[in-house]
Amino acid sequence: MPEHPIVRIALLGPESTGKSTLAERLAEQYQTVWVPEFARTYLATLDHPYTEADVLHCFREQVAAEDRVKAAASRLLFFDTEIINFRVWLLYRFGHCPSFVSDAWTHRYDFYLLTYPDIAFEPDPLREHPGRRLFFFDWYRRELEMRGANYSVIKGEGEARIRNAKLALDQFLAARAQ
Repeated sequence: MPEHPIVRIALLGPESTGKSTLAERLAEQYQTVWVPEFARTYLATLDHPYTEADVLHCFREQVAAEDRVKAAASRLLFFDTEIINFRVWLLYRFGHCPSFVSDAWTHRYDFYLLTYPDIAFEPDPLREHPGRRLFFFDWYRRELEMRGANYSVIKGEGEARIRNAKLALDQFLAARAQ
């Protein structure tokens, strides 16, 4: 029986739109693994405001974690964040993005769940720009469109959001199988 390639599912969206919860819950439902966002853990340990070097360190560690976890995946692999997020973060915060970050995107992800900012913002010390979530959502959508990426916008609260994400993913997987 031929081995099926791992389908890489990235979660992308503004701050506090349920990406981590979705990644974890979907990985449970599909009996596979997910790659948490390295930056959250790393930035929480800093004793200074983060710098461009910190963001680039997070980028490198995130990519390395993605590559490490792939071997443990069963058919699907979920990512709590991905390369477009780093590109937008660098452009917005520092005004430029090194080409090696943008270039790393090529063919890394098969499908995106783009989370819409229709749920309440939950503040924490690491989250930024609560009033700009729609601005970032639109930017992420443009980035996906520019790349011709497969994606679905995910809306809804609580369990409805998880069901909507699962439905979108199942539709993508069914279309891919044809």
